[in-house]
Amino acid sequence: MDETEIESDESLVRKAQAGDSQAFGVLVGRYMRAAYAVSLSVTGHHENAEDAAQEAFVVALERLEDCRTPDRFAGWLMTIVRNRARNLVRREVLRDTDLVPETTAARGRTPEEAALHTELLERLETALRRLPEVQREVVLLHDLEGWRHREIAERLGIPSGTVRSHLHFARKFLRGDSDLAQIAAREGPAGPALVVDNTETGKIKETTQLGRTA
Repeated sequence: MDETEIESDESLVRKAQAGDSQAFGVLVGRYMRAAYAVSLSVTGHHENAEDAAQEAFVVALERLEDCRTPDRFAGWLMTIVRNRARNLVRREVLRDTDLVPETTAARGRTPEEAALHTELLERLETALRRLPEVQREVVLLHDLEGWRHREIAERLGIPSGTVRSHLHFARKFLRGDSDLAQIAAREGPAGPALVVDNTETGKIKETTQLGRTA
């Protein structure tokens, strides 16, 4: 394992501030998926979430000297991500663009399967948009990215108990969306990026490479 991959955020940020591009690249790899999850919690749209997350890293690199507490880089970065995502949503609204995604059928799908795939993604993203923003952020970071309650609490600046509460109510809402659950069951194991697990945990589960960039 490369030594930079186990370095602290603080060490990597200080190196990047000194001009070490490799150190910043490690930070990008470390937080890209989390940035995507936070962005998705704001935009509710896969492509917009990717765009905003990538924009946020560009902004973070340009403003890296403004990161006064390198050991809290993640929280600083997520604030930038959130702001970029909100700006993107405002731009989309001004352009009067429909935020419902236009999903391209994967190779090998029949037209009927592609239509079902699109329908599930639309329903999931609609369901996520009905959640308060903080609940979307918590459930995506926890269930999709595997962040612990304590980590989310530190990044968002809220108590761990509040994180658990947000997670509980977000899962309960998504688990209770019967239309979403039925369509997910029809799609099967080769389905879209997210499905709602209707077991006791009620987790959102990943079934494809959601949010990863080439």
